[in-house]
Amino acid sequence: MVPTSSTDEDVDDRPAILLVSEENSELLLDEFGRYARDYDVRAVRSAAEAKATVKNLFGEGRQLALAVSESVLPDDDVLAMFQRMRTYVPTARRLIAAHWSRFRADAEALRPALAKGKYDAYLLMPRGARDEEFHTAVCEILSDWGSTVAAPVVETLRIVSPSNDGATLAVRDYLDRIGVPALVHDPESGIGREVLGRLGKENPHYPVVERWDGEPYEAASVRDVAVSIYGRPDQIEVDRIADLVIVGAGPAGLAASVYGASEGLTTVTIESEAIGGQAGTSSMIRNYLGFPRGISGMRLAQRARNQAIRFGTQFFTGWPVTRLEIGGLGEPFVVCTEGGDVRARAAVIASGVTYRKLGVETIDRMVGSGVNYGAAMTAAREMEGLDVCVVGGGNSAGQAAIHLSRFARSVTILVRRPDLTATMSAYLIGEIAFNPRITVEGCRCVVDGGGEGRLEWIEVEDTSTGERTRRETGGLFLLLGAIAHCDWLPPEVAHDPNGFVLTGRDVPSPAWRDGLPPENLETTVPGIFAVGDIRSGSMKRVASASGEGASVVPLVHAWLEPTPTPV
Repeated sequence: MVPTSSTDEDVDDRPAILLVSEENSELLLDEFGRYARDYDVRAVRSAAEAKATVKNLFGEGRQLALAVSESVLPDDDVLAMFQRMRTYVPTARRLIAAHWSRFRADAEALRPALAKGKYDAYLLMPRGARDEEFHTAVCEILSDWGSTVAAPVVETLRIVSPSNDGATLAVRDYLDRIGVPALVHDPESGIGREVLGRLGKENPHYPVVERWDGEPYEAASVRDVAVSIYGRPDQIEVDRIADLVIVGAGPAGLAASVYGASEGLTTVTIESEAIGGQAGTSSMIRNYLGFPRGISGMRLAQRARNQAIRFGTQFFTGWPVTRLEIGGLGEPFVVCTEGGDVRARAAVIASGVTYRKLGVETIDRMVGSGVNYGAAMTAAREMEGLDVCVVGGGNSAGQAAIHLSRFARSVTILVRRPDLTATMSAYLIGEIAFNPRITVEGCRCVVDGGGEGRLEWIEVEDTSTGERTRRETGGLFLLLGAIAHCDWLPPEVAHDPNGFVLTGRDVPSPAWRDGLPPENLETTVPGIFAVGDIRSGSMKRVASASGEGASVVPLVHAWLEPTPTPV
């Protein structure tokens, strides 16, 4: 039993875990006892009791983190019960813990619903003490809920700002993407006054961010926050010349960082934004090998970064590369940034792509004020109770829509094509079709938008008829496809007509050396390689990018230590 205080001042604000089972509720309650310090664990015996409990929690303004149900209930179908719960708490995670006597029999019938997102995991009910496989899954689900829904209980950094303006939102989003929990405090709050008192400025420029060591500073940009965490490139403490410099820390760059450093190469990775790239903004990637319950882009990037750091990779974020200089024979490459230069014997281009701009001036002026390029997971929390629109038909757009549906009243996906079948994975299409908060409108494009200080409405054109309609919206999320930005590369590195870097046999034959094409991932410049989305002809998927990042390391080794030609 968890002790409770008798004073009215202490309110139990722990998130709830609800256990539903007719015959095994005591067993489940005992198993979930390990969570009772941090969660309000409740057990009921039927769907009706579960409904009443959820309604009470909702009425009290309490959070439901996780609902755990046996696969068979006495008074309702488990999937129907979960669907009704979604009406009150769309953010709650849903888990089926099947009794071992029914695990195999029920799995076949319930598996299609899992693929459509009707619940989050199907597990075997624990059969004894210390079933850590079961509890590992539970902890992963609760961790995902905590990082994407709940406000952090423990703050790694503190932000002080009078409003959630564009600059503050950008800092929050950056910290979310690198897995650093932070809250925004009003300057007049107790914490706000405490932090500003240590800053010692009468009229500070907001947002103000408190460092790890408690020292506050004014964050004029996300770069200032990145420097406080990772430092500047000119602070690199490696030998005078690194073995490998990697430009970009998305899945491809992270994989190259892990395998390069683990193979003994002194490795430096530079990222212009947050580690994880576009993939790091995905709320849930369900088709990545080895993660049957899915993994958020932030978690995937965080684990890969920690893995690379373990082997010795040095990361620097917030520093876009301005140019890459090719030295003479035997001279290193020089990667230049505003924060300093990095010299290396080999370079891997893994800079990925950026979302294409909508090109509507009235919309682009409101970026950070209701308009977001990318998933912007932080902004999603601000959409509670609003009607929002997502523009784009790829997997990133689908994942963003599903995440937004946990907060927004409705989510409308607008695509130029008639439907999503040509551009989105089938599992996402199925999950979207099941979600009652999401609708898809084909043959649509956004042509205008406006509002007083922030986005309030957009104008949508039916591309098949030319008809335009105005609709109210509280948020617009634009995920419009890929644009390569390679203007920092030297002209010796060849591109295709769309700006993507050519490698291997795709390199024009006049650029081949001794009649042979470059290696598969090598560019027209020996020692410079390209992997992931930036490479011409690559498959734009997380797994394929990771594979290319790992595959490039043997080619780097071969370049650094060429095999002597037999006499």
